[in-house]
Amino acid sequence: MKQDANLAMTLKSSDVLINGQKFHILEQGKGPAVLFCHGFPDTARGWRSQMAGLAEAGYHAIALDMRGFGRSYAPVQVSEYSALQIVGDLVGVLDVLKISQAVLVGHDWGADHAQRAMLMRPDRFVGLASLSIPFAPRGEKSNWDNLRQRGLGNLYYAFEMMKDGAEAMFLPPQTSIPRILYWLSASPGAGAGWDPIDPARRMLRPIGNADMTWIDDEYIKDTILAFDQSGFVGGLNHYRGAQLTFDLMPAFKDALIRQPSIYIWGERDGLCNFFHPQAPTIEDLISVHPGIMKVVKLEGVGHFPHLEAPQSVSEELIEFLGRIYY
Repeated sequence: MKQDANLAMTLKSSDVLINGQKFHILEQGKGPAVLFCHGFPDTARGWRSQMAGLAEAGYHAIALDMRGFGRSYAPVQVSEYSALQIVGDLVGVLDVLKISQAVLVGHDWGADHAQRAMLMRPDRFVGLASLSIPFAPRGEKSNWDNLRQRGLGNLYYAFEMMKDGAEAMFLPPQTSIPRILYWLSASPGAGAGWDPIDPARRMLRPIGNADMTWIDDEYIKDTILAFDQSGFVGGLNHYRGAQLTFDLMPAFKDALIRQPSIYIWGERDGLCNFFHPQAPTIEDLISVHPGIMKVVKLEGVGHFPHLEAPQSVSEELIEFLGRIYY
């Protein structure tokens, strides 16, 4: 039995066919299923700490290289990156592993797609942990149109990333990946980190000999290698496809997330501070998350809570999952 337990705890890497396309997934542990969805610029390996923690706690942790990233299917057409296709990928992971239901954990774009999955397939996805991206229901106008109306069309960082050829800004990944990890984290001094509407505090500034003791060199090397192989077109298509998602989802206008939920964010995250200048409470979010159980603000943490505070995030997830599954 001890040998079987050790085998169950081993991190398993495999390629699977989902709707006829190849996707790379990682698995660890046995028990109720938890599916991890990463953001930009990341891969499934960004969840390695949380997967180990959840496997030890008695869960089946699964992470995939999202569409356009790592070793997974990466079409170049923007039309292939709406939430409808990506939620289909997530359902496909459960189908290929013969899993009926799972809790989703998402960071950055992974959180956004996980939130759409909650709306579209409540029969398959029974709980949600969103990291660094609060949920906003679909309204009359898209997020991009709202930003333009606020006069931020030439300032908000994502508009630059959506332009044709924007992937050239991120080459080579040996330069861009460390810069993004540094400036979006809490490593820079107060007032020096990334600001999504201040071009002078952009994410691709030089970092010199900046110290990032919160992250191991092996992860940085793995991430650089992944983008060396995949390029950045697929990752940026998640930004370019967001308007398409809005256009295709009028049936979900004003729809709320009713499954049990938790929101985790870093108090030094420039994007979160843009979304909600005042720290949100459960009372603030319950109108869009009727099932929300907890809001967790991590002090001294930036945009990458799962990397900057891996133990804290794992503990919060285990507590949350215990309230759903046990």
